[in-house]
Amino acid sequence: MQGTQSPEATTEPFIQAARPRWKRLFKVRLTPAQNTSPVAPWMGGKRNLAKRITAILDATPHGLYAEPFVGMGGIFLRRSMRPRAEVINDLGRDITNLFRILQRHYPQFIDCMRFQLTTRVEFERLVATRPDTLTDLERAARFLYLQRTAFGGKATGRNFGVTTTRSATFNLSTLEPMLEEVHARLSGVVIECLPYAEFITRYDRPSALFYLDPPYWGCEDDYGKAMFAPEDFETLAGWMKSGKGKALMSINDAPEIREIFAGFHMEEVQVSYTVARKEAARGRRGELLIRNFTL
Repeated sequence: MQGTQSPEATTEPFIQAARPRWKRLFKVRLTPAQNTSPVAPWMGGKRNLAKRITAILDATPHGLYAEPFVGMGGIFLRRSMRPRAEVINDLGRDITNLFRILQRHYPQFIDCMRFQLTTRVEFERLVATRPDTLTDLERAARFLYLQRTAFGGKATGRNFGVTTTRSATFNLSTLEPMLEEVHARLSGVVIECLPYAEFITRYDRPSALFYLDPPYWGCEDDYGKAMFAPEDFETLAGWMKSGKGKALMSINDAPEIREIFAGFHMEEVQVSYTVARKEAARGRRGELLIRNFTL
């Protein structure tokens, strides 16, 4: 279905129109949540789409919220409503380790970063340091430092980011309040580090609402080699068709994506890209919000 078609007008077979049944089977109660910003940039962090995505998520009844590709939490943290159960996941160990440290060892984490400075020498030293040689606290501090000081929030192939219009990007006096907010927001949240398919299988149930933010089509290796492949989009489409839970996915608008996810609700949106170093590579491009349920 094309993005110009009204969701109410669709007759496609893959759409789950189950809201009345929800009310009979589940006592759904969403409570207000603190809208919090991510503590570091992340390539594909969805800042420009967050308002639209969170509006859909907050308006959809659910008893369990689940994210298989949480990244730095650009959508998870910006939601205004939360159910009783929340679980986030990422196959990147640096990400899940950072969230676990923020959740469980926040005071020690702050002490670990107390005298850190923003310098190219320190950036290059930490890039060269193998994370598996560090303690969990040191690993979390390394990852946060690199994400805040690298150009464009890239997870691989990092380069030191230079700015001449604002203060240093790693400044604990301004960063600490953000970290404290995320620490509080993570209370009661389950944190997993699983392959996305295993995560979905474990948590798929009628009460679940999944937000899917996989790597863009054509950019599957941007977050690490062999972590996601083009064939995985077929797997996601198959689950969205036959799974138990509701799912909302954001992805770049490509002909292959439209073909794979034909039959689901598709909403076209335009997004400004600013990560590219060259001005010619920047601009507005199309993205799709794909869901297997009606609003």
